[in-house]
Amino acid sequence: MALCKRNVQHQCGSKEHLRLIEDRERKKNWKRWGPYLSERQWATVREDYSTYGNCWEHFPHDHARFRSYRWGEDGILGITDRECRLCFALCMWNEKDDILKERIFGLTGSEGNHGEDPKEKWFYLDSTPTHSYMKGLYKYPQSKFPYVELVEQNKKRSTNELEYELEDTGIFNDSRYFDVIAEYAKGDDNDILIRLTVHNRGPDSAPFHFLPTLWFRNSWIWGCKHEGCWVKPKIRKLSNTRLYTKHESLESFDFHAAEEPQWLFTDNETNFEALWGTSNIGKYTKDAFHRYVINKQKDAVNEKGWGTKVAAYYSAVIPAQKSKQWKFRLNSQELKKVSENPFADFEEIFSKRIEEADIFYKEIIPSSLGKEESIIARQAYAGLLWSKQFYHYIIKDWLEGDPEQPKPPELRWKGRNKDWQHLFNRDVISMPDKWEYPWYASWDLAFHMIPFVRIDPDFSKQQLILFLREWYMHPNGALPAYEFNFSDVNPPVHAWACWRVYEMTGCQDKDFLLSAFVKLLLNFTWWVNRKDAEGNNIFSGGFLGLDNISVFDRSKVHNLEQADGTAWMAFYCSMMLKIALELALSIPAMEDIASKFFEHFVAVVDAMNSVGGTGLWDEEDGFYYDQIKYDTHKVPLKVRSMVGLIPICAVLVLDSDKINQLSGFKKRMAWFMQNRKDLSRHISYLRPDDNKQHKLLLAVPSDVRLRKVLRYMLDENEFLSKYGLRSLSKAYEENPYNYFHTEEGKTYSVKYCPGESDTLMFGGNSNWRGPIWFPIMHLVIQSLRDYYTFYGDEFLIEFPTGSGKSINLLQVADEISHRAISIFLPDSKGIRPYHCNSIFSEEHWKDLVLFYEHFHGETGRGLGAEHQTGWTALVAELIQLSILKKDCLLYTSDAADEEDS
Repeated sequence: MALCKRNVQHQCGSKEHLRLIEDRERKKNWKRWGPYLSERQWATVREDYSTYGNCWEHFPHDHARFRSYRWGEDGILGITDRECRLCFALCMWNEKDDILKERIFGLTGSEGNHGEDPKEKWFYLDSTPTHSYMKGLYKYPQSKFPYVELVEQNKKRSTNELEYELEDTGIFNDSRYFDVIAEYAKGDDNDILIRLTVHNRGPDSAPFHFLPTLWFRNSWIWGCKHEGCWVKPKIRKLSNTRLYTKHESLESFDFHAAEEPQWLFTDNETNFEALWGTSNIGKYTKDAFHRYVINKQKDAVNEKGWGTKVAAYYSAVIPAQKSKQWKFRLNSQELKKVSENPFADFEEIFSKRIEEADIFYKEIIPSSLGKEESIIARQAYAGLLWSKQFYHYIIKDWLEGDPEQPKPPELRWKGRNKDWQHLFNRDVISMPDKWEYPWYASWDLAFHMIPFVRIDPDFSKQQLILFLREWYMHPNGALPAYEFNFSDVNPPVHAWACWRVYEMTGCQDKDFLLSAFVKLLLNFTWWVNRKDAEGNNIFSGGFLGLDNISVFDRSKVHNLEQADGTAWMAFYCSMMLKIALELALSIPAMEDIASKFFEHFVAVVDAMNSVGGTGLWDEEDGFYYDQIKYDTHKVPLKVRSMVGLIPICAVLVLDSDKINQLSGFKKRMAWFMQNRKDLSRHISYLRPDDNKQHKLLLAVPSDVRLRKVLRYMLDENEFLSKYGLRSLSKAYEENPYNYFHTEEGKTYSVKYCPGESDTLMFGGNSNWRGPIWFPIMHLVIQSLRDYYTFYGDEFLIEFPTGSGKSINLLQVADEISHRAISIFLPDSKGIRPYHCNSIFSEEHWKDLVLFYEHFHGETGRGLGAEHQTGWTALVAELIQLSILKKDCLLYTSDAADEEDS
């Protein structure tokens, strides 16, 4: 397989690749330090010890500067070690704000007119996989930050109005802001160089107070459980430019400042007196720097020169259009030569790491890409890497409470995540968005790993295996969904991701594939037992990650037969079959398991097309729909949405030459074909292609039904947008779908809503009733390529529908990809469609890329979380494939075999 070979070989010469090898072989601990600091620890479920589970009210932003966190830390463009013991992040003040700027501000779920939403501007510009070099940018206004205005204006707005953003306040007018650039470079695995550059972009000189902060996560006040038994750590001043740190489980480090600061010391402990009028544990508290700098309270800090939190305090006036730079170095005390002269080789190391980063990405990103596509891909990979976060959550301890803290309410034992007491999370994990979603979502993570595998294959494999481990996976086989409800059901895409990572890394690591497959068997069994209520291969599953896509909240409807739930199981079967066949080539016992998944796939496909006559297929409309089942009849919910497109994703092309190598599987398959002809009516499984290329096709829709579904999907008045695929047909813009629920006596309605959600279903901060979403679109594009490997140029379809122009399915996939990529490309005025503010055409904004959660179905405007580089980084994969056209068939094992031969 061409791409497999390229991914194995193309990085071998780079210094960064050698670091990855050293890390994998544990010769060096290159990934020990990284951007693992969250951007929002406040208002998370982990920090919520309230009676009724309202995390936003229990721990608001206004408490964050006073209260020590139990389960993590947060900061602006910060770093920490992989266990989040010692942290470093930015802190600053413009002499106008009432508080220091030390964390990202945003609206809570109830304050935003579309749910929670950060109201700051920061960007991930670069990172290597080992974080040997990282670069990030935060834009800090010189005027008083409009905290109150942002809350009040958004509260006034309805769900039908745009969100009121920071740039809407005019605070960036005349470029009156600072560009604060944080760069990190590693001299060794325990040697981190820090270069902080502050640019005054405005027309006048402006004051800037800088307090880069080093601190220990508080693990000492909670009581002796796990890490709580550690002795309280300490940071102490050694000289005017040097500190040292001491922690029981982390070797001692030196922290150097190139320019002598005023060192401010305090403890990372809660100010109970300020919050609740009760006594503090110690004299020095977490908010000390606010009180010292802003309130001029000189006794707020420890003048003896020690504590668990310290800031290097600088005050400067930066002239207009000028900049000032500060340099620091954090290194293990074992590196004595570094500590003797920490800045002698500082600039040399930075230059080398930047050069090495460029070399690494030249091997990753094709040179034939244009400038803009290269910028998009590089920042997509940077965002993926910056979005790695230390995630700590031990459910049993969280439910019980800590020995030296007040006991949590008893109601907790009847509430959120009570059935997940085995869960013990204490790992660095790829997050969807470290502010809006600073917690993992298992199906998001599966998509993250597809672009991730191009830059760090080992991390991709480790992440996928991690979620299958016994301290994550439930004993019953369920995967944890997300912290608000680990029991919720996400689409079963984990097996697909495991296969893709295996395939994209050269189809070599069968140990990884086998390890994943064994645990996936448990998860598959859980799905079959829990989501197929009547044992007829028609599945439910609830919202399945698609939030408000349905007429009503599908998690609360128990008599619903879901087109996507059933298609997802066919998809799951196809991936498990593919993996089993691959493993069977070297493990004969896998042939029987492959036979099981083959037969199960056929049974699910038959049920979807045939149960009750036509299954979940509607012959009149030519589309797949959910159905509500009553005692005597079923009622289809005739909403043309992404729910009805997911069935086309359940497709698998098999190589008959490979099947001939598996005598047991071949024999069982022949018996099944001979004796179960009743299952072949509506499906296109095991159909040799007309070109006699020895390929066999298993798919949910027959070629006839595939054409009917594609007729809608490729219609610009239905699913096909200028920017990709809408999640709901545009047909419902003028004619909403209405459903009268007889048992409730209530009419439900679905209207095409291309922008932000106009309902508060699932919090209202995401919308599947029109916008474009990259994960499902990526699967559809991939499926079209798979169909092409079977049908070839014999299957032509109108594109767009009604145009009179017919093309093959590979060309269709490419056309949809180009439309999706165009969301990020600037127009003649320098505006990228996902931006709706002209500020992004200005000099210091124009090359900054944000990867939104989803996109407006008509304009391409970015919606939802701004930093959801996780699955929206799939755009980098689409860009890669737009260049590597010869590798468009890389996803099928038969294409790999042909190339390898």
